[in-house]
Amino acid sequence: MTLYIALDDTDTRESRGTGRLARAIARDLQQSGYHLSGVSRHQLLVHPDIPYTSHNSCAVIHVENGADAGSLFDRVRELMLDDFIPGSDPGLAVAGHHDIAPEITGFGLDAKMSVRTQDEALALARESGIRLEGLGGTNGGVIGALAGIGLAASGNDGRYILFGNLRDFSGDIRVEDILAAGVSLVTTLSGDPVTTGTVKVRKFPKPAIRNSTPVLFVEDRDGIYHEVVID
Repeated sequence: MTLYIALDDTDTRESRGTGRLARAIARDLQQSGYHLSGVSRHQLLVHPDIPYTSHNSCAVIHVENGADAGSLFDRVRELMLDDFIPGSDPGLAVAGHHDIAPEITGFGLDAKMSVRTQDEALALARESGIRLEGLGGTNGGVIGALAGIGLAASGNDGRYILFGNLRDFSGDIRVEDILAAGVSLVTTLSGDPVTTGTVKVRKFPKPAIRNSTPVLFVEDRDGIYHEVVID
């Protein structure tokens, strides 16, 4: 069973981002023997009433093989507190896939379109038995953390910012190498599979999550495939 660890609002404009913190925690967990399928980024609503650093996104670490949610929460909580950035308002949520009710996913989808509150997030987490905690500042990150849990569990939101060794790739990449790295499908936006050729990417490939699998979207520009990054 997949277990999701969601982090939000862990940074300031002058500090490292939530995605970088999530990847650092993922590396720590891997070194401790946990098996991870990746780290995903999920875009939430950008709105004047919502305090955010740059893009209002949260990050979710995907842990496999039946890890214990309680011990992982305590471990990640300690790592986040050790790396607390003054001025940030971090939140943390951890839950197993089968423990995430449709209401949690609904909360995540709503958080992409409307302003939600801490009270709503905390009440819903209590009702669903999901461990959710603010770790400093205003504790505003509990909203994005719970939303991230729901969105990750949907299997159809966000994109991977860490998956296998994809961060080792850059520039022009053979489609065959992308597929060999674990991406399930390379496809155009119109749904045509791409099995050969070269894809131009910015920095590194960032496959979207569709049907709980990594899918890299591309578009043909004058005979050359370019990655299309989808949130």
